Amino acid sequence: MGFGSKLKKLREERGMSRDDLAKALNVSSQAVYKWETDKGYPDISNMIKISDMFQVTIDDLIKNDKTLQEKIKIDEKKDFMEELSDPGFYIGMILILIGTLAFDGKIANVLTISGLLSILFFSDLLGSLKSFFKKNG
Repeated sequence: MGFGSKLKKLREERGMSRDDLAKALNVSSQAVYKWETDKGYPDISNMIKISDMFQVTIDDLIKNDKTLQEKIKIDEKKDFMEELSDPGFYIGMILILIGTLAFDGKIANVLTISGLLSILFFSDLLGSLKSFFKKNG
């Protein structure tokens, strides 16, 4: 049984309409319809809410749904590729290489540390900005 069928069964067992579930999750009833017909899937925050609401684990919800499992794998690959495309990563690597290959002593240490901080700072800043704009935009 796929995710959509499980969701519909759980909803009907609780005597909820699509509108009731949609209101509880703060989504449209059309979104719930798409989930139940396997034409779309909820984001992770709604998946957690569904899990809590129906007192089932997320694993139970997605266990036999190969399409959803593949989507999760693809999204994980996209996240990794996004990290590699982060400009802070490249700026940091350039600083580390310059510090390592071109200089000795304090200058090399400063460039290497600056490169590492650049990699960490830009990645965190980019992640923070993305989550901020997802919540507010």
